[in-house]
Amino acid sequence: MEVITDKSVIITFAIPAFFVLIIIEYFYGLYVGKNTYRLNDTVTSIAIGMISRFPVMLNLGVQSVIFVYISSYLNLELLSVKNPFTWIIAFLLYDLSYYWMHRMHHEIKILWATHSVHHHGEDFNLATALRQTSTGWLWKWIFYMPMIMLGVPGEVFVTVAGVNLVYQFWVHTKHIGHLGFLEKIFITPMNHGIHHAKNKEYIDANYGGVFIIWDRMFGTYIAERSDIKPVYGTATPLSSWNPIWANFQVFSIMVKDTIKTKSWKNKIKVWFAKTYWRPEDCIEDKDPNDFNKIFNPEIGPDIKLFSFFQMIFTTIVSGAVLTYASLHSYNEIVLFGISLLILATLTGYLMQGNRSSGYQLIMLSSIFGIFSIYYFNLINIELLSTKLLIAQLSINMLIVTAVYFLQSLSNINVLKTK
Repeated sequence: MEVITDKSVIITFAIPAFFVLIIIEYFYGLYVGKNTYRLNDTVTSIAIGMISRFPVMLNLGVQSVIFVYISSYLNLELLSVKNPFTWIIAFLLYDLSYYWMHRMHHEIKILWATHSVHHHGEDFNLATALRQTSTGWLWKWIFYMPMIMLGVPGEVFVTVAGVNLVYQFWVHTKHIGHLGFLEKIFITPMNHGIHHAKNKEYIDANYGGVFIIWDRMFGTYIAERSDIKPVYGTATPLSSWNPIWANFQVFSIMVKDTIKTKSWKNKIKVWFAKTYWRPEDCIEDKDPNDFNKIFNPEIGPDIKLFSFFQMIFTTIVSGAVLTYASLHSYNEIVLFGISLLILATLTGYLMQGNRSSGYQLIMLSSIFGIFSIYYFNLINIELLSTKLLIAQLSINMLIVTAVYFLQSLSNINVLKTK
């Protein structure tokens, strides 16, 4: 029996195209004087996106087991892979299922905790589309169970899921305006931009993946108003470039509220209430002036250069693991995932202005990483992914050494002038 997951080859092959389009959008924005990118936000979005592919490769969760059980014992077998209409029906069913999955992840707090990472970005661009959750495997699959029960074949399910996700990439841009009658049928950049806005007039709307018709049918469609400019991000800002914190911020808030609130009823309600509900004894005062603030710590050119390098190498190393996943053992994929998570977290820490301790941690982790690869032989040294990771760690060490050397020279010159 085939194991049904969302590991569509379509997504893997689409990733290079995503990065080409991100580059095009960036330079187009510079050309028209409307740049929508910041380096720190982009580095974080890409890191979070690449990290999110590892739980999929590792097949975390119970989705596969349950889907196989349903396919074997509860399958109504109403749809045949040989029937061309099966693909059309499956595509529509998937987007309808996605609508309800997406909507519930905005309306129920424990579900929002896994989805909020996609909305933390305070910029709206194609890189934002890559900012995907690493904990979606916990419950997303529940909403697709009816499709498996109806008999949607595994290969059809995986394909329409991949196409649906790839379609959603292009709607994360501010450079495409109104598209006329298409906006009445499809999700477009204009109506999806509203979905990412945190303004009270726009919040919780436009949930469709490909089609906006579900929002129009179920009363969740909102059009952009000319008098209200969308402000992107979440009501409780992330205020961090840490990919781990991005995935667990809301979980952390719920745990704290559960401990703090005195009402036993509220201790349970915290997890299943509406997304923005909190117990009265846990509500914190917010400065209304903070609504338009953007998290953007000042950093020097050396950190910007280092972060840009990490973004490039993170993409290349992760891409190699994704492309040649079949050549890696399960444990090797785990170790590559951990390496990526550590490097992305330390880069985020550095971009938050922690220059001295950030560089020290990066140097130590790079030395330990190279030592572990050669001494403990945990991953196959002949793998392209391993060679690229070693190159990344080695260059990290060279850059940090160069930064400290140039800083020493600068300090010497300052002393001489005194």
